Amino acid sequence: MHSTLLRTAFVAHVIRGALFRRHFLTAVLIVAWGLLLSSKTAFPQALGTSGSIQGTIVDPSGAVVAGASVEIQNHVSGYVRATTTNASGVFVFSNVPFNAYHLTVTAEGFQPAVQDVEVRTGLPVRLQIALKLASVATNVTVTAEGTDLIEKTPIAHTDVNQSLIANLPIQSPSIGLSQVITNATPGVAADANGFFHPLGEHSDTTISVDGQPISDQQSKIFANQVPLNAVQSMEVISGTPPAEYGDMTSLIINTTMKSGLGLHQPHGSVTSQYGSFGSWSEGLTLGVGGNNWGNFFSLSGDGSSRFLDSPEFTAFHDKGNDQSFFDRADWQPDANNTAHLDFSLGRSWFQIPNTYDQLATGQDQREQIKSINISPEWTHLFSANALVAFQPFLRITHVEYFPSRDPFSDLPATVSQDRRLEHVGFTSDFTYTRGVHTFKAGTQLLITPVTENFGLGITDPVFNPVCLTPSDAPVLDSTLTDPQNCAANGFVVNPSLAPGLIPFDLTRGGHLFDFHGYANIKEVSFYWQDSIKLGQWQFDGGLREDIYRGLSDATELEPRIGISYSIKPTNTVIRVGYARLFDTPYYENLLLSSATGAGGLATTGIGAFGQAPLVPGRRNQFNAGLEQAIGRHIVVSADYFWKYTRDDFDFDTLFSSPITFPIQWRKSKIDGASVRVNMTDWHGFTAYSVLGHARSRFFGPEVGGLIFNSPLNTSVFRIDHDQAFQQTTNVQYQLPQFRERRPWVGFTWQYESGLVNGSVPDLASALALDGDQQAAIGFFCGNRFATLYQPITSCNLPYPQWGATRVVIPAPGTENNDTNPPRIAPRNLFDLGVGFDNLLHSEHPRITLKLTAINITNKVALYNFLSTFSGTHFVTPRTWQAELGFVF
Repeated sequence: MHSTLLRTAFVAHVIRGALFRRHFLTAVLIVAWGLLLSSKTAFPQALGTSGSIQGTIVDPSGAVVAGASVEIQNHVSGYVRATTTNASGVFVFSNVPFNAYHLTVTAEGFQPAVQDVEVRTGLPVRLQIALKLASVATNVTVTAEGTDLIEKTPIAHTDVNQSLIANLPIQSPSIGLSQVITNATPGVAADANGFFHPLGEHSDTTISVDGQPISDQQSKIFANQVPLNAVQSMEVISGTPPAEYGDMTSLIINTTMKSGLGLHQPHGSVTSQYGSFGSWSEGLTLGVGGNNWGNFFSLSGDGSSRFLDSPEFTAFHDKGNDQSFFDRADWQPDANNTAHLDFSLGRSWFQIPNTYDQLATGQDQREQIKSINISPEWTHLFSANALVAFQPFLRITHVEYFPSRDPFSDLPATVSQDRRLEHVGFTSDFTYTRGVHTFKAGTQLLITPVTENFGLGITDPVFNPVCLTPSDAPVLDSTLTDPQNCAANGFVVNPSLAPGLIPFDLTRGGHLFDFHGYANIKEVSFYWQDSIKLGQWQFDGGLREDIYRGLSDATELEPRIGISYSIKPTNTVIRVGYARLFDTPYYENLLLSSATGAGGLATTGIGAFGQAPLVPGRRNQFNAGLEQAIGRHIVVSADYFWKYTRDDFDFDTLFSSPITFPIQWRKSKIDGASVRVNMTDWHGFTAYSVLGHARSRFFGPEVGGLIFNSPLNTSVFRIDHDQAFQQTTNVQYQLPQFRERRPWVGFTWQYESGLVNGSVPDLASALALDGDQQAAIGFFCGNRFATLYQPITSCNLPYPQWGATRVVIPAPGTENNDTNPPRIAPRNLFDLGVGFDNLLHSEHPRITLKLTAINITNKVALYNFLSTFSGTHFVTPRTWQAELGFVF
């Protein structure tokens, strides 16, 4: 009776808590937006990840100049915007991404005026520019100088503008954001399904969408990404994180979404794309607005018969589709108040690709992801030097994983999942500038209700046999469920037996394992930071405190510091930085991975290493780098990083499914380098190259997860986000012929030296694979290659007369988990794009055409193979795409 009352009280408490959260959030959103709508005050100032530039143009007598042309440009990112002054001589650029810009003013009868402008905060940059009379007619050609190419900030970062995004090869719009990051950011290693590894970490990425922090996993098996056609620009921070950023900080992606503010005529686009594997995508964008209001929305959808990266080169059971909607509404009723509301919806549905064995049994597993995001923001300008911002948000992701109708069609297990991840909270900050100081202080509250439902049943009798015959063949007798009975029946105990799985082995009379979990994770953060400019020096310092109350409790104070020095004669910037970081556990499947006896999980032995909750990690990170302009068209940015983490994170994958569980290692030591080389426009040519190297050394033991194989020992090893070298080079050329039709050609070369892959460390492990697995890695012995139906069971030839074409197996006696681990084989991938940005040579509207070939050489390669951390995935084969657009 007592336990019943306790359960009833607990359920009532949970229900009251859930209702309180929902009513509280609703009240916050309604009150916040109501205050905005009832306000009598907003004109251009910053929101989230952008600022504004406004000014007045006058003549030598002080009279205003109407109709003057004003342009801002960043030569490295390619960002360009232009406007004209109104009757009062005033110009305004709103929603300007944080960066340095070259501003040019031209007006008939006056000499051109140029000025460098920096936008680093939400405070508006106010200018008054006096024009000089021109004695003769003047033509203006904007050219970059070396000083225009470098940034003096201590923080290493990459700026990506819509002009680059539009012409990059994108395999699938559903992972467009991930692919742009992978292709355009140094130090990022590519993985399957839009996943990437930044600076030697598993994921460890925060995306700030118009100021809203999102640290959820963003590959297509975890979440629905923001649509790429709604993104205006991105600032990708890979250096020392400022104090305003917490949680996942190896990569911080400040994303500025498109806005309709200031658009006096409707602007938008309609696109339609078709390609290989039955792929298609449709997109619609529309922006409308005026001086003090605006609205932009995008609607997009895509689908393919190769939606996920497949465990076989030929994809089976791999159809999927994705739909997304994004809307941003802006309102600026007066000069002191500004508001905007971001609202997005997403849905994706896809089949789980099968192996040949699963295809034969008719396996039909599917997944659906639904998401909603609401994020209003209000800013108030107290003076030209002081600004406060408040941004509540709600984000919900609901993931459902469906097994086959017949459980025994699923191999080696039938699996189901229904999990819900909510983020409710707000950010608030105050910015103040005075003299050489730019001060910012703020707070963030994040409440994360997590609900997990998970089911599992073993369906393959040879997956976990209790007994073996004397010749090591599995015994299929379903009545043998006790290892102690093996000897009495003339058998031996399976040395690899997982006893905890026996109760859930459906082939031996077991039952489904059924897990249900709920937790409410809370985190509150406070920070302050100051940027001080003294001559050629810049000092960025700050302090952050994170208070985490989840399955475990922790609090951390985190100092941050960055220093840069500019050498004017050589156009060089030298920078160093240090950050203390607090890394919180991944939310996806956190409850089951951390279960301590819930549902009998720990006592049965499932997840034998998952008997303690995951705890936040602590990290010390050091950075040193430089930025160097070479002439007027080339700039190089290089950064070295060293990270020491106590309690670092990764994921382990359940069989070959996309279901993963967070795990934690005792510590990690990661160091490496990232380099970016940009060439600005030179006679129609633009180019960039991003390079990276990471040494990721992890130390056991491991905690958490649902690992079904033996754990690694406590010694050091290289984890699967360790890669010796990767680079991506992109070259684009605007053809001078048919200039009015704006033709272009783009070429991308991607090289990956190969992630660590520990599943095939030697010849014996390769011979133990079945024919399908051997064929996947290209295993050979002499002139004989393994096939699906003809595996290689023995090989007496000396090394290197045996090996594999898609994985690197170390020579006998040389394999070492730390210094010489097995890896995926190196690969070169080439993409080609051609297009016309104004196919019919029309003023407005215009027709665009884009033709793309991805993996044009049809390279057969692997991202990973039988990886405990990621499974098996092939790189996408050659893919053709054709896209027609209507831009107005």
